[in-house]
Amino acid sequence: MQDTFFTSKQAAEITGCTLRQLQYWREKGVIVPVISETGTGRSIYYSKANLVELAVMVYFLSAGLSFDLAGETVKTLKDKEPELFKSGQGKRFMLLGVVGEKAAKGGTGLMLSLVEFDREKAIASVVAGKPVIPVWLDVIYQLVASRLKK
Repeated sequence: MQDTFFTSKQAAEITGCTLRQLQYWREKGVIVPVISETGTGRSIYYSKANLVELAVMVYFLSAGLSFDLAGETVKTLKDKEPELFKSGQGKRFMLLGVVGEKAAKGGTGLMLSLVEFDREKAIASVVAGKPVIPVWLDVIYQLVASRLKK
């Protein structure tokens, strides 16, 4: 994908999020678009890499992750594999349910750990009744790219 920029309205239409979500995510610093100060006000534009980040947030939220966990996971992915958001090339990951310290001591819930995708580990986790959320940014990237062609 080349360096083309999109308005908030276009970004919302392409990624399936709402304008309010874009504003909130921008305010929280989860997805930081280009903001251009002009003589008549400010314009906000999203890059194609930003669109992929937005689509990933939508995916994580639809999978049931909390806003904070989804945002942290996007940041972690950008640190681990920044090229995935720009070209769709790189490793595949998964969020694996692991027993956290609180859960191990009789507390509630599981923690999610971001790890490189491993089919055998994923199957073993599912068999053990633990959640597995695939994080295949190449697929999300292709989805965004196909929506841009329309």
